[in-house]
Amino acid sequence: MGSNLLVDTPIIAFTILLAVIFTVPPIFERLKLPGLVGLLLAGVILGQSGLKLLNPDSDTVKLLSDIGKIYLMFVAGLEVDIEQFRRTKNRSMGFGFLTFIVPMLAGILVGRIFNFSWNSSVLIGSLLASHTLLAYPIVSRLGVVMNEAVTVTIGATIFTDTGALLVLAICVGIHSGDFTTLSLLTLLGGLTIYSITVLFGFDWLGKEFFRRSGDEQSNQFLFILLALFLASVGAQVIGVEKIVGAFLAGLAVNDVLGRSPVKEKVEFIGSALFIPCFFVDMGLLINIPAFIKTLSSFWLTLLIVVALIGSKFLAALFAKLIYRYNNAELITMWSLSLPQVAATLAATLVAYQSINAAGQRLVDEGVLNSVIVLMLVTSIIGPIITAKSATFLQLPQTELDTDSLAMWWGNAEEQLLEENHYPFTVLVPIYNPQTQRYLIEMAAILAHHETGRIVPLAIAKSHVHMDDPQLGIALEQSQQRLRLAKDIGQEFSVEVQSAIRIDDDVALGISRASREQNASLVVMGWSRTTGLRARLFGSVIDSVFWSSHCPVAVTRLLNNPRTIRKILVPVGDLRPQTVGALRLAQIMADSNQGEVVLLHVCGLSTPAPLLEKFATQLSEIIVNSQVRARTEIKIVRDDDVAQAIIKEAATFDLAILRAVRYRTTGGFAVSEVTTQVINELNCSIVLLGAPHS
Repeated sequence: MGSNLLVDTPIIAFTILLAVIFTVPPIFERLKLPGLVGLLLAGVILGQSGLKLLNPDSDTVKLLSDIGKIYLMFVAGLEVDIEQFRRTKNRSMGFGFLTFIVPMLAGILVGRIFNFSWNSSVLIGSLLASHTLLAYPIVSRLGVVMNEAVTVTIGATIFTDTGALLVLAICVGIHSGDFTTLSLLTLLGGLTIYSITVLFGFDWLGKEFFRRSGDEQSNQFLFILLALFLASVGAQVIGVEKIVGAFLAGLAVNDVLGRSPVKEKVEFIGSALFIPCFFVDMGLLINIPAFIKTLSSFWLTLLIVVALIGSKFLAALFAKLIYRYNNAELITMWSLSLPQVAATLAATLVAYQSINAAGQRLVDEGVLNSVIVLMLVTSIIGPIITAKSATFLQLPQTELDTDSLAMWWGNAEEQLLEENHYPFTVLVPIYNPQTQRYLIEMAAILAHHETGRIVPLAIAKSHVHMDDPQLGIALEQSQQRLRLAKDIGQEFSVEVQSAIRIDDDVALGISRASREQNASLVVMGWSRTTGLRARLFGSVIDSVFWSSHCPVAVTRLLNNPRTIRKILVPVGDLRPQTVGALRLAQIMADSNQGEVVLLHVCGLSTPAPLLEKFATQLSEIIVNSQVRARTEIKIVRDDDVAQAIIKEAATFDLAILRAVRYRTTGGFAVSEVTTQVINELNCSIVLLGAPHS
């Protein structure tokens, strides 16, 4: 008795949940399994079918799971790329309709075969109609996001998720009883007004608030959370499930947040705490005897899985025939729309917990367990198929032609020079006297090559009182560092124009100074801050990447930059950022009489014609380059991209990498090639970020 009371104590339950979230996902990811599978399994073990340490009916678990459920749908709304949807609006809506209606009809058919009511059958259909872009990081890493079939599938997410949630709202309303044609029309009318209010009202309010609040990130963070919960409460007020409001709120503030540091914080809180609690709760609801019974009479589970896979393929096939896509695009669209995680699981839990006056659930345990199996199957096979098929995709030729000429410091910069007499400027924030020499030397090498100048920048943290002695000491130390920087710069015969700034925010101080100085490039030192504080509050580097108007080069220099001869540039795609990395490498190599090797790592199954075309396009970029440094192309076949880069970099002095972060809907981390490479490389590194990256 005492033991049960102890377990039911909210603080004990919360502690157990934290321990599970902290320990389980990393273990499963080491086993090459999704972390969310581990959370589900942990829920099963700790629940009523196992150790009985967590009670799904306890107030603590219910609260955290509810927040996790609406947070999951909110993040799903945030992850939709509105700009991409606008670019391919008509085709996205076309494919969205196909990949919604075909699985919907298949689900209804399965429901009727197993004698579910029409209402429950329609609900089952809606569960199959949505999809989660679990494999988006894969197409992003392969550099094929701009392929039309990919952008159409990404845009279709708005249609499928919104449609599935609206059907859920109607089905739950009908199931609750006393549902007439008038009440249905009333619900639809209220839902329309509510949706317009949230989508346009929250968008306008958010932009106004962010404009007026300036850099107050804590207040902006609280505003976003308030918008989420207001939208969820508003949905309940009009009689609609709260996850509908959460998804609409995510779409509404999507434009407001963009890629700001506040978005990072919002997603981090969800992915680190609330969303994992939702998956643990899903595991707590799994009744092992019932689950085994469902699988022993596995026809329902089998038909649901087959119906989903088959109907999603049919939808992609219809899209291929209508829009004349090739087979690689067909398979990619199909595999991208396969995974059923965010909307599907959240809606299933809502339907399972919807009980009418007669005590009947909208869907039974068999459907709940079948959907969990469906989630496991599709979240594993979807990304695997995408990884294979996306390697055969090609970018539009116009995109590649544009990219091949898009030098970051090319025609646009030359025009600016002629009109406004802005020299090529490298801004160097300095703080640590022990590392600043290499930073200044690298900046001086670049500036000397481009006949430009360097601007060493020292930032002193501001105080309430400008006569504070601590501020005076900080300013004197800054002056000393700037004098040293000027001496180093003069060794390279480049113009040095020192700058000192008093600012509350170091990152924004750097970005503002770079804009004031019309900097062409910001060169910063590498920070190894990767702990909880850096993730939660954002590091200086992350903030500069986001807010800077020009490219940012974050360096970890192990040797004097003047000794760098061999430079490796891993090339995954042909975007402008890749051209920027090549440009930087060529300037360094030309200054030091060195060489550049462009390394492209491709999968073992990548067809030879595709590689030949890629190499040809890469050669065109080199030919069009304004810097005639010795540059070679090397192509390596290896399915482990990170290890291939690490192996090839063993004999190089410097590796120039692109600062690109990948994220999946729901915030669950996927292994990043760049992160692994940075951790294991033994040579100097430059991490190059594009403006607003």
